[in-house]
Amino acid sequence: MTDHSNKLDPIEKLKEDSHFLRGTIKEGLADRITAAISDDDTKLLKFHGSYQQDDRDIRDERRKQKLEPAYQFMLRVAIPGGVATPPNQWLAVDELAQNYGDNTIKLTTRQAFQLHGILKWNLKETIRTINDELMTTLAACGDVNRNVMCNPNPYQSEIHQEIQDWAQKISDHLSPKTGAYHEIWLDQEKIADSKQESEPIYGKTYLPRKFKIGIAAPPSNDVDVFSQDLGLIAIIDNNEVKGFNILVGGGMGTTHGDTNTYPQLGRIAGYCDKEAIIDVAEKVVTIQRDYGNRSNRKNARFKYTIDRYGLDWFKEELANRLGWELTEAKAYHFNHNGDRYGWIKGKTRWHLTLFIENGRVKDKEDYKLSTALREVAKIHTGDFRLTPNQNLVIANVTTQKKKKIQEIIDSYGIMEGSHYSGLRRNSIACVAFPTCGLAMAESERYLPTLIDKIEGLLIVEGIQDQEIVIRMSGCPNGCSRPALAEIASLVKHQANTTFI
Repeated sequence: MTDHSNKLDPIEKLKEDSHFLRGTIKEGLADRITAAISDDDTKLLKFHGSYQQDDRDIRDERRKQKLEPAYQFMLRVAIPGGVATPPNQWLAVDELAQNYGDNTIKLTTRQAFQLHGILKWNLKETIRTINDELMTTLAACGDVNRNVMCNPNPYQSEIHQEIQDWAQKISDHLSPKTGAYHEIWLDQEKIADSKQESEPIYGKTYLPRKFKIGIAAPPSNDVDVFSQDLGLIAIIDNNEVKGFNILVGGGMGTTHGDTNTYPQLGRIAGYCDKEAIIDVAEKVVTIQRDYGNRSNRKNARFKYTIDRYGLDWFKEELANRLGWELTEAKAYHFNHNGDRYGWIKGKTRWHLTLFIENGRVKDKEDYKLSTALREVAKIHTGDFRLTPNQNLVIANVTTQKKKKIQEIIDSYGIMEGSHYSGLRRNSIACVAFPTCGLAMAESERYLPTLIDKIEGLLIVEGIQDQEIVIRMSGCPNGCSRPALAEIASLVKHQANTTFI
């Protein structure tokens, strides 16, 4: 079990005393004097899928005017595998962005929806509406298992549904069981006796840090499976998923100047049949729960637990908890990690993958992306899939609807990826300024300009269509997974970025 000889991080007591993530969030939301909530409740709010932020572009100006920061909330919608179905879910998120947010939708690198600019007074109504559309923000953030990723690419549509089903089952199984979410946001009756409530997987203090799971379906590694705390590589035979290779201890985050932190690839621990994967996922999470570092959050991710105790120790501990051992990993092969743009025919349906620059869905004066996708959603009868590369698949389109959807795309001048350079269509950026509180440099707002400059060099060399992966991060946490790119912008300190 965890060595408690060192002083625990204060957030551990906060979680333990929070009555399963309730804290005083409800009271803070009712406080009309400030647009913010307390520091403690801000930490707990992450488990409910939201980060308190402020507009950093006007922070200094408001300080000079003796005003509190322009507080707002980012809200993340967890959708396992990035599948939003029916299209009403897209329309609901779009409407919330227009009514309560900043008129944009961010498609994240973990295949989740992200809304920015929501005021405290509108947070509850926004979450309630998301729940009404059979989605949730619970566990989209916080010290729990986050949104489970899986391969969405349409050329593998024959096996996608099974991969997606496993992503959903794992997500459901590892979801927190606290009633706090339903009490605070959905007005359900509060549990009178705390003894009636428990977290069978997480316990009162949940995990030491966030936990990420991704499922890759060879030959595509678009989920960057080696970057996950728990990576699952589907072993496919005769177009059927047989089981999964198990990877552990991946993670891209680091803290500048702290040599005890570093990005790291996951390591293969073995193989299990698919019927056992939920049990394996649970037991891996409980190992991190019991042995993860609760004294130093900067050194608390699962990769550090694996490094501290060793891979052989992990496999033995996992076998003890399962009652059986993983077998030797199966052969697999990856040949790409990008998206396949344009129309692709599945078994009976069509799929259209669109390039969404940096995952930001918004209307510009000369490019009405939000409006176009809204019109598509009104007639679409399939689903929308968010890719790990921040792009969008309009999936499961009938032959009858294909022509109509293409007409909408054409009428608004929306371009799929083949119209862009190989560099741009393989680009990813995190949000960074002006909303992310951790940002030390520009990312999303600057990457298109950087690509403009590099494209000129590519044209001179005649390689503008070559697939080159470029990723930019506004801080060392690496949400855009820059350490796995061919060209990466990694922040070194506030005054300088370095390009690799």
